[in-house]
Amino acid sequence: MFTSRQVKHSRLLLRHARKYLRYKDDQLSSADRDQITAGMKDLREALWQRDRERIHSTADALDKTLHRLTPVTWESHWRENCEVILVAIVVAVGIRSYFLQPFKIPTGSMQPTLNGIIGYPSTAPGPNLLRQIGEFIVRGRNYINVVSREDDQLLEIQPRKMFFFFTLSQLICQRQKYLVYAPPDTLSHDFNVFPGRIYHRGDIIARGAIDTGDQVFVDKFTYNFVKPHRGDVFVFRTNHIPGIREDPEAGSPFYIKRLAGLPGDRLRIDPPFLYVNGKKAEGYGFERVMSAKPPYRGYALGRDNLSQPDRTFTVPRDGYFALGDNSYNSYDSRYWGAVPEENLVGRGLLVYWPFAPHWGLIR
Repeated sequence: MFTSRQVKHSRLLLRHARKYLRYKDDQLSSADRDQITAGMKDLREALWQRDRERIHSTADALDKTLHRLTPVTWESHWRENCEVILVAIVVAVGIRSYFLQPFKIPTGSMQPTLNGIIGYPSTAPGPNLLRQIGEFIVRGRNYINVVSREDDQLLEIQPRKMFFFFTLSQLICQRQKYLVYAPPDTLSHDFNVFPGRIYHRGDIIARGAIDTGDQVFVDKFTYNFVKPHRGDVFVFRTNHIPGIREDPEAGSPFYIKRLAGLPGDRLRIDPPFLYVNGKKAEGYGFERVMSAKPPYRGYALGRDNLSQPDRTFTVPRDGYFALGDNSYNSYDSRYWGAVPEENLVGRGLLVYWPFAPHWGLIR
């Protein structure tokens, strides 16, 4: 930290000159090569002697030589920028593939631990633009206001993707169309918008607020070295799981649930409690759900598995049992069985956006 700026610059210049010689050695003339070598030798000696005037003069001479041999052109700028962008893309893809993957919570099966997309219908208009921007940044809240321009009937709701991440809906009527920043399921479930409905001119089709699902980082690295732990919030693929439909365009969806059973565990549900190997499930996540303190409601009986309080389910050797914290509204292993080990993606690590109410590490 006490080294002068001139000395630091000179050392960087020497490093650059060495690299240049390695890259261009076979293309340089003997005179240019000797000039660079001599300039590097003079600069090293000046640095060794700590002669400031000589350091300045020799560094300036070497810098001019390198600039003469490598003139700056617009092509070089474009090449350098492209290299930086390419390296950034490679690094980002590498991190996403092997370490951290962003994931959006699409449904409410883990509420209130993690929020899916939630709609809040309203008849009142949204707040002013400044407040809307603030709420979007902090809470991930978006306001919609779709009013019919004429007497019409809704024929179809088509999903649309923007930048491979944002989900919108195209409302197709007989005489008009609307593009709404909301998934079709949210419009149907929360705003009662469905094909066949008739609207008159000035009728509200959909108005209110929509909170985007929590955006989380998934730790894809740890499960390569450490076995999953009971109580983890984990992400898995749903391919080859009976009863889960595959999207023809996007493929099998990803699910996020709480890992309730490890291979060999014997599970039983006697609402609101979950029993593992004859004892109540232990751990902060399970205890919070089983407390049944609103908004938590405890664990509910399933349909195909754990459908009776006296029935147990033994997790197969290469499987994991997944349960949603919002047990009464979760499609999980109670319906379609264990998650195959090869389907595991990673552990939910933290919510990185929105900043309220769940920002931080996932428990």
